[in-house]
Amino acid sequence: MKKISSNKLIWLITVITAIAFLSCKKLTENPSAVIVSSQFYKTQSDAASAVNAAYSSLNSDPAGDFPLYGRQLNLLVENGSDNQVYSPSNTNPDVRALGTATYITSNSRVQKVWQQLYYGINRANIAIDNIPAIQMDTTLRARLVRESKFIRALLYFDLVRLYGAVPLILHNPTSIDVNALLVPRTSVDSVYAQIVTDLKDATNLPKSFSGTDLGRATGGAAHTLLAKVYLTRQDWPDALTQLNIVINGGYGYALFSNYYDAFQKATKNGKEHIFSAQFETNLGAVNSSQVLSQSFTSFNTAIFPADVPADSSVYKLFNATDTRRAVTFYSSVYNAATGQTVVFNNAYTPYFNKFVDYSLTPLTTQAQSGVNYPILRYADVLLMYAEAQNEINGAPTSDAYTAINQVRSRANVPNLTAGLNQSAFRDSVFLERRKEFIQEGHRWFDLVRQGGTVLVDALHKIPAKSAASAKNTLFPIPLVEIQLNPKLTQNPGYN
Repeated sequence: MKKISSNKLIWLITVITAIAFLSCKKLTENPSAVIVSSQFYKTQSDAASAVNAAYSSLNSDPAGDFPLYGRQLNLLVENGSDNQVYSPSNTNPDVRALGTATYITSNSRVQKVWQQLYYGINRANIAIDNIPAIQMDTTLRARLVRESKFIRALLYFDLVRLYGAVPLILHNPTSIDVNALLVPRTSVDSVYAQIVTDLKDATNLPKSFSGTDLGRATGGAAHTLLAKVYLTRQDWPDALTQLNIVINGGYGYALFSNYYDAFQKATKNGKEHIFSAQFETNLGAVNSSQVLSQSFTSFNTAIFPADVPADSSVYKLFNATDTRRAVTFYSSVYNAATGQTVVFNNAYTPYFNKFVDYSLTPLTTQAQSGVNYPILRYADVLLMYAEAQNEINGAPTSDAYTAINQVRSRANVPNLTAGLNQSAFRDSVFLERRKEFIQEGHRWFDLVRQGGTVLVDALHKIPAKSAASAKNTLFPIPLVEIQLNPKLTQNPGYN
């Protein structure tokens, strides 16, 4: 028999003793160098950090991908509409598939938007769950919870419109039981009911903020989003009630006299901006950048950007006098370095211009644009008001004409004249919405809420989107989500 040396024997005894000790003693975890949730949500500063984390889900991505607002959402609702189609320069086949209505359940961008929306909802849920127990200023505590409810409502509103019935999750998971984390889809009506509940509470937010709090959700933003929810549900009376509050409630909203100012860094969070995703120049993180600004990439006329208008017919929607055309598109640009105006006359112009940050030097450094992404602005309020008046009364009222003509007048186009019937005025409103909000994430939603055939007919006018069908009124539930959660079902038409 081989003898064991004294050193080895001591080592063996030590190991056996340690194992015996661990098997008899219950491990007590008390991490001294790791912050867990029970340790963190204790102070007023912690509460503010929790809400700021929810806001950050709008303009950044935890995995370093492009942000939800300012890129990802637009890939679905602009590239997926009749406003835009992929460019041959885009190397991502999933982006190109969105532009041709050929996307499938494994599309990475469809999956990414789903994940980003739920990530933001989870951040909001954490704030809503934990802030009420923090000993702090009671007024601020209530305000922070309401801001979080506004964000949760906004993100669920996007989810239910994009995917239909979705899991309704209102609390941060506290169990590690996998089965407890598998949640089935909740009915569309129930999701909307929760959105309305959250927004009604959020209407108690302050009317405005100043200083470093500029850009936070206000009571006016909650009333506006609530009106948009009611309008989407075709609850015209409730929509009109909320819109009257926004217009007449002393919030101070108004149109900029110059359409250009709605999309410039110097005028961000101005009187027309009700709620925007906030971006700033040179934050140092690409995933916190307003990526739509990268429509402008070079003064080289042989280079074209990754995403372009569907075709020249979008540009031709605008009258020659319409000031929105030059703000929305460009086919030439001044190069300060050379003192020359570069004219782009290849097949891919005009390019999108709305979010190019002209304050940057040089102009080509658009990866760090400081232009905000407007989620709600006052022009939307006026056009929703005109639409609701028309639907309630069976024909446009004088107030409906006044509202839509405020938007048209600012754009330097002739006023609509009285005499339109309900259908003709409705068409005028949706056309005005299209011209006013190109690249702002409204068009696909507007087409869908008019009825499935309206979306399909609009897409079929673009040869690249001939594959569109009724199924495209919803995006598919991402395949990976169904694989992880067998309680989820797929939307009709998707395998």
